[in-house]
Amino acid sequence: MDIDHVRRKLAGHSPEPLSIPEHKKAGVAVVLREGPRSAEVLLIERAHHPSDPWSGHMAFPGGRMDDSDESTRATAARETFEEVGLSLEGAEYLGHVDELTGNRRRTPRLVVAAHAFHVRDHGELTLDPTEVQQALWFPLAGLHDRERQVEHVIQDMPEARFPGVLVGEPGRHVVWGLTFRFLDRMLQTIEHPFDRTWGNLSTLVDASGKPLFR
Repeated sequence: MDIDHVRRKLAGHSPEPLSIPEHKKAGVAVVLREGPRSAEVLLIERAHHPSDPWSGHMAFPGGRMDDSDESTRATAARETFEEVGLSLEGAEYLGHVDELTGNRRRTPRLVVAAHAFHVRDHGELTLDPTEVQQALWFPLAGLHDRERQVEHVIQDMPEARFPGVLVGEPGRHVVWGLTFRFLDRMLQTIEHPFDRTWGNLSTLVDASGKPLFR
C-alpha cells in the first residue's frame, strides 16, 4: 500500500455525488505520506469542547464549507492549514474518495466529501489548540492489524457497538463513525479492504432499527 499503488487506484475512481435537499457541505482531507511500512495517513484528535458533538474524536482535518470556498476540495485544504498548519497548495491531489452523510439525528443534514492528497516535504505540524489536541501519522497497513480492530461504545448510545480501529492510546485514539467509514471506502477502492471482523457494516442498526452506515 505505497503511494504509487494508492495513486493508481484512486486515479480511476469517481464516486457519485450525494444530492440531499436542504443540506450543508463539508470537506475533509485524507493526507498521505510515504512511510517505512506503507503509506501513512494523517489523523487528528479534536480538541475537547462541551458544545462540540465531535469533541475529542479522531478525525481527518476538515470542516464546513465557507462561502469563499470554490469546492469541498478547497474546504479540505483550507481547514487542514488552519487546523494543523499544513499547506496543501503544492501537494499532489490523488482524488475524490467519497461523499457521505453525517449524523442523521442532526439537522440540517451534512454531506461530507473526502479528498486525498500526497505530501512529501511537509515539515513540522503546527496545531491550533482550539481545534486539535493531537495529530499523528498512522500506516495504512497497520489498520489491518487484528488487535487494532475494536468495538467502540459512546455515551449517547451505550447499547450500540461501533466498528473502530485503535491508532494510539486505548480508549482515546479510536477511529470510528464517519472517519472510519471514509477509511473503509478508501481501503475498498485501493483493493485492501478490512477483513470484516465486524461483519457486514450495511446491516448494523441503532436502537431504533435505523441503519448506522448508510
